[in-house]
Amino acid sequence: MAVIYLIRHAQASFGARDYDKLSALGEQQAAQLGQTLKDVQPTIVLSGSMRRHQQTASLAGFTAEVDPGYDEFDHQEVIVAHKPAYKRHAVMVADLARRGSPKRAFQEMFSAATQRWVDGGDGYTESFAAFCERSESAVRRTAGQLGKGETALVFTSGGPIAAVTSRLLSGGDGLWTKLNPVTINTAITKVVSGRGGLTVVSYNEHVHLGADLLTYR
Repeated sequence: MAVIYLIRHAQASFGARDYDKLSALGEQQAAQLGQTLKDVQPTIVLSGSMRRHQQTASLAGFTAEVDPGYDEFDHQEVIVAHKPAYKRHAVMVADLARRGSPKRAFQEMFSAATQRWVDGGDGYTESFAAFCERSESAVRRTAGQLGKGETALVFTSGGPIAAVTSRLLSGGDGLWTKLNPVTINTAITKVVSGRGGLTVVSYNEHVHLGADLLTYR
């Protein structure tokens, strides 16, 4: 069988105006990931087009070819559709800061925003269903490039990983809202491709991270 390792990017710059770059801790996570993957000899290395995807691959010791099918959903668009005033980053930061625990307040707000998207609300360039279809198609496209015994490393985001896992485990998208929030930075999900199609054999593996490096955001 062929193997596809779906790897969530290392910690990005949560709370910053430019989210799409690794934090200092994220750089450490990516380096640690590289130690874990040092003996893997992939046939293909892919990443989404986000900077955080490519930085994670590079710091782990790999050069990745970009496949936009592995891009994360537009979280800023999802937030603004839910809270139009948050189009201004400073307004969002100030509003969340007033709630005592900005990270907790953000998570509550973001959960509501993504649920609106999942439920089919308006104001989105890409619907939730289209996003899940794109994510699954990317993995199937990658599987089609692999021969027996070959391996692909894919550096992507929690959203696409959760979408693929939900579809392969349940045949639909209903597990996404449960899986997406618990995806750990640099966690590895293993998908095998064989005669029976694609199968998830492990999800969100993160034994390479100690407690000091474990993050969800």
